[in-house]
Amino acid sequence: MDLVVLSGKGGTGKTTIAAALSELAKEVTRVDCDVDAANLHLYYEGKDIAREDFYGGKVAYIDGNICTRCGSCEHVCRFDAIEDFRVMPLACEGCGACTLICPQDAIELKPEKDGDVYTTQLDDGILSRAEMEIGSDGSGMLITLLRRIARKYSDDETLTVIDGSPGIGCPVIASITGSDAVLVVTEPTQSGLSDLERVVKLSRHFDIDPMVCINKYDINEDMGKEIEAFVEEEGLQLVGKIPFDDLVMESIHELKPIVYYEGSSAAKAIKDMWLTIKSLIF
Repeated sequence: MDLVVLSGKGGTGKTTIAAALSELAKEVTRVDCDVDAANLHLYYEGKDIAREDFYGGKVAYIDGNICTRCGSCEHVCRFDAIEDFRVMPLACEGCGACTLICPQDAIELKPEKDGDVYTTQLDDGILSRAEMEIGSDGSGMLITLLRRIARKYSDDETLTVIDGSPGIGCPVIASITGSDAVLVVTEPTQSGLSDLERVVKLSRHFDIDPMVCINKYDINEDMGKEIEAFVEEEGLQLVGKIPFDDLVMESIHELKPIVYYEGSSAAKAIKDMWLTIKSLIF
């Protein structure tokens, strides 16, 4: 059972909630698919049991021994990635136009390392995650790899909690593909509602009606009611309304999941939400 936790943008509390749900689930596999800003692993003291290089793209390379400095490659490059007959890797998109135009066949595309993929052993399962190289972007290929690694350590009875990337781009699409359930974390703002609408539309493209929770719902109750009305109109499940809680920031500073803070109103709301989610997905 794969549960993907998403948000329309960063900063809504997605990772905080993903970490909390992982703790409440007990038997769980964790996958941090927010690869551009992976931080789920910071909540845990685990041991890396495997590491592999990830090559997601290619970069042009000019062989100076063959190049006649005709300038054709620099002229055809639309990314301004070639300067003084050398390729600037951070600017190169690997489109291959320069390899086609070069009259001397002095240019080739070579695989470029985009990051390191880690499998981390925790007390109650594993965490699959990645650390990107400077200037690299997350890709659907990387997300698929992380999920494939996680499946090696889980079975049909194990819940996999996926902390997805914000937005609706390629990494999010790869996170949703083949998943069983989606939880969208939104916030009571106009942009929060707009982002929610986009994620709902994307999820439904994959035949999944997402569950919704409103984080910090009490900072703008009027906007929260608009979101609730949207959820009802769309026939979706509003599984949680989490209040603003100063202890959440304390939990982030201390890198300790919020569910372990006694007296936390947010923790209580998340625990109640987990009971609702369990009743819907199991």
